[in-house]
Amino acid sequence: MAVNVQEFAQTQISLLASELAAEIAESSALVSLHSPTALQRAGVALTNLTVAAQRTGLGGKTVLELGPDPATASSSSSSSSSSAGGATADLPEHGIRVGDIVLVAEQPAGGGVGKKKTVVGKEAGGGVKGVVTRVGRAVVGVAVEERDGSGSGGGGAGGKEEGEGLLAGVVGEKRVWIVKVADDVTFRRMNATMERLAKMEEREYSAFVRVLFGLSSPSPVPADLTQDEEVGEIEWVDPTLNDSQKDAIRFALASREIGLIHGPPGTGKTHTLIELILQLLKRNLRVLVCGPSNISVDNIVERLAPHKVPLIRLGHPARLLPSVLNHSLDVLTRTSEAGAIVKDVRAEMDAKQASIRKTRNGRERRAIYADLKELRKEYRERERRCVSSLVAGSKVVLATLHGAGGFQLRGEQFDVVIIDEASQALEAQCWVPLLAASKAICAGDHLQLPPTIKSLNLKGKGGSKKGKDAAAGTEGVVKGATLETTLFDRLLKLHGPSIKRMLTTQYRMHENIMRFPSDELYEGKLIAAEAVKARLLKDLPYEVDDTDDTTEPVIFIDTQGGDFLEKNEDDQDAGGGSKKLTKSSLYGDSKSNEMEAALVRQHVRSLVDAGVKPEDIAVVTPYNAQLAVLAPLKESFPGIELGSVDGFQGREKEAVIVSLVRSNADGEVGFLGEKRRLNVAMTRPKRSLTVIGDSETVKKGSKFLKDWMDFLEENADLRYPDLASLAQDA
Repeated sequence: MAVNVQEFAQTQISLLASELAAEIAESSALVSLHSPTALQRAGVALTNLTVAAQRTGLGGKTVLELGPDPATASSSSSSSSSSAGGATADLPEHGIRVGDIVLVAEQPAGGGVGKKKTVVGKEAGGGVKGVVTRVGRAVVGVAVEERDGSGSGGGGAGGKEEGEGLLAGVVGEKRVWIVKVADDVTFRRMNATMERLAKMEEREYSAFVRVLFGLSSPSPVPADLTQDEEVGEIEWVDPTLNDSQKDAIRFALASREIGLIHGPPGTGKTHTLIELILQLLKRNLRVLVCGPSNISVDNIVERLAPHKVPLIRLGHPARLLPSVLNHSLDVLTRTSEAGAIVKDVRAEMDAKQASIRKTRNGRERRAIYADLKELRKEYRERERRCVSSLVAGSKVVLATLHGAGGFQLRGEQFDVVIIDEASQALEAQCWVPLLAASKAICAGDHLQLPPTIKSLNLKGKGGSKKGKDAAAGTEGVVKGATLETTLFDRLLKLHGPSIKRMLTTQYRMHENIMRFPSDELYEGKLIAAEAVKARLLKDLPYEVDDTDDTTEPVIFIDTQGGDFLEKNEDDQDAGGGSKKLTKSSLYGDSKSNEMEAALVRQHVRSLVDAGVKPEDIAVVTPYNAQLAVLAPLKESFPGIELGSVDGFQGREKEAVIVSLVRSNADGEVGFLGEKRRLNVAMTRPKRSLTVIGDSETVKKGSKFLKDWMDFLEENADLRYPDLASLAQDA
């Protein structure tokens, strides 16, 4: 059962190379095969922009304020709005979001396809990467990372100052565009960590590392922790914790090397982690808290902050929730006493930024950028000393998993690393912080979706040579190894349930919604808390009518019979016409079902007519193409949320409608048969779950699907669509 560490690390390096190649291939294909205009229609780009302003943002980063080019705004934007500064054109509908990695580049003349392939390559020098900091109706802010080779800019590979030429050129008249691109910083850090593991000799392995690879067994934990002297009598910060939460915390405190906290949907996993962090601090231990996404880390910061714990949140300020910015390292370096030493340099940088628009020619701009480059170096050197002082004095540091690999934590050691959402993280990502610790607590749910692996999706498909190479480039990989196997999965298989504690009281779902996933996936151990076990839509804290739709916790609208057949994306291209580029078609084959979408609309209408607010309703589906068909719901019912099942993991709503889409004569269900995906879908609602699908097709997919269909037929409010009323609604 023991794992060879070098073999493991080399396998991860090979798999990560394939994954990065797949991401770059996808990103490059998008930009090389489609015009900027088509990419904008698909939601991954914005065109016809000019740089309205630029300034120094948090951390000394240059922030570009991009808005529609006035010369094209009348034709390219759908509307205009008045603001304090006068009439300004709105940006068109787009999918750019705060935190996205984008490339800012000069827009090719004519908007053709020809020269796009080089744009995403760093070697081309055709643009500059940045992080979206703000998305408004008429402006997008992008914090540009100009690297000086010091490594302080978040990995800083290469000593070349990137983007200065672009910045000098685009401020003013030139038209630019932005497009989402793959980010390789995370991969560089994971790769560096795996290379470090591969070079480590066995005599260097700590007791902690030996346990994580099965070279040693975990130290035993007493059966009755309430009587354990080392854990002791705990004075709970929150005495309302349930017994399973208290048991998990005792177990985490008593574990010497590793402990897993299994948190099924709605069981208060984050609440448990907050208490655990506070208890570790009482024991004067230094804690590093990580998660795979910024939102998972920010969620912990928000809940920890009211306890007045001195903490530092590492991360790009553009990606943090506004509510946690005051705890971010970038803000603390400005507001702390140590941060005063960088203020004068920042002021000088701001003055230089402001003077750029007053320049008359390129020579003057280049001179200012040369000054800015030197000022930025001085700023970062002073900031680095300030950061070292702040981090060294902090007992709790929070960062994303790959963020823990930044220069800020270089050489730092922690008593405990806590990894939230560990079952959604690549194992190589987890090792970035793990090498700085002697104990780890991993929290998650391995029965929900694992991380998305793009290189797996390329295997066995056609497509570009790049895509095939990405899928095939796995020499030296241990047979059967995949990035989908998480640290949580591997440790559970390696050491068994003795290293795990499960939370069993759930605070989200009506008891009837909870029943099937509990019985099928969680050994029937989930218990619905008294406050949620019987609550219905009619009991919402505002007036809702008492109807069949608001008094039933589980509804199944069964479309069996063949009248609601699915469509492939290719079906929409019948007749030889060119297929329209959409969000869904950009990312490969997908399925849709227009008749099923009509049923969704009908049910949403009945809920809203009964008084349920649209913002309390979500529609989720496994297929992006179905999301495109459902998109008009957002206009008809402002506030309603539409999302993919994968994207809705970790979320919840009062009422959730699940559109299963698949309906065909062959009983093919595709990735709908993945029980972890269905587990996510069926555990999002609080008071009402409505499932719409073809039981005849779905039953044939797997035993799990057949069991679910049987459960719904016996326990849900079973309905069959009325085609006449559907036609009338349309």
